[in-house]
Amino acid sequence: MARKILYVIAIIGLSLAVLAYAITRPGELVTPIGSGTVTVDGQTFEAFPLPDYVTSIAGGDYLSYLIEVEPGIKIHMLEVGRGFPLFLQHGNPTSGLLYRKVAEALGADQFRIIMPTLAGLGFSSKIPAHQHTVENHVRWINQALSQLEIKELIFVGQDWGGPIGMGALAESPELLKGAVMLNTGLNAPREARDLSRAHALAKSPISGEILLEVVVSVFSQMHQAQGDPSSLPPEVVALYEQPLEIAGNKKAPLTMMRMVPDSPLHPSAESMRKVESYTQTLDIPVELVWGMNDPILGRALPVMQANFPDAPVTKTAAGHFLQEEVPQEIAEAILRVYARTLPDASTTDSAATSAK
Repeated sequence: MARKILYVIAIIGLSLAVLAYAITRPGELVTPIGSGTVTVDGQTFEAFPLPDYVTSIAGGDYLSYLIEVEPGIKIHMLEVGRGFPLFLQHGNPTSGLLYRKVAEALGADQFRIIMPTLAGLGFSSKIPAHQHTVENHVRWINQALSQLEIKELIFVGQDWGGPIGMGALAESPELLKGAVMLNTGLNAPREARDLSRAHALAKSPISGEILLEVVVSVFSQMHQAQGDPSSLPPEVVALYEQPLEIAGNKKAPLTMMRMVPDSPLHPSAESMRKVESYTQTLDIPVELVWGMNDPILGRALPVMQANFPDAPVTKTAAGHFLQEEVPQEIAEAILRVYARTLPDASTTDSAATSAK
């Protein structure tokens, strides 16, 4: 009898070990392969035709292409319009498609709207978990911008797109002429603190995988972060989830949650300190558009205001993925920042300062 009990225990232990190994595997590099080429401002890139489930919702007017920033690491780019460049960077667990409504609100006549997708997400390369570091993402996005050979831009960042995009611009500071910040963070932690309960649960090895990759999916919970949960119906969530399902590497959402620094000693903290230091040097037009019903970053607005004390603030009833809820408000903030970057605007500002 005792031998049978030990046998059962051994089988259970082995099964648990196999399960633990299976769910904690880091994921493999999956490099997307395009079809044909796209020419953008005289430069030729690998075209990436969007699947029907994307074009049926987002439309088919985008230039869709891949930029290889390192061997096997390709950043998927969405682009629409011609004019002053806008660099719109999403966060976790979405893609450049998160800005499709903002692009529509802006129109295609005044701006060249560039929407990269972070590695691991959307149609960009899927990468092993250990490659998800702030330093890597910053370098890859900077390389993508460098290959576009843009001379100037306005930056819009949300969630991880804020510090990653700003970190990329810190490597090419001559580009940044203005910014609109949306529910993000640019500061390193000064004390131990979890960003949210979900992030606290995510950081636990094995149990984090079981909870957020087996029991539930990060994508299935996205609507709970919204002011209006109906703003993320299943067909929209599929825009973000399907590319990972098809690629067979879904490690990015959980791994990027773990990438959020929860103390000054976290591996991401040093990169965040670099972003924060760069932010302190900025003297550009900035506006903040905030989703006040965001359970993750809604309360972070005062910290962002401290970074940009003179920046106008648009408070909205939106949640975390506010691009899905208040695209018009975001577009209007971009237009105001753009107006302040124009040469005649700076002349007017200088004259007003002299008059005072």
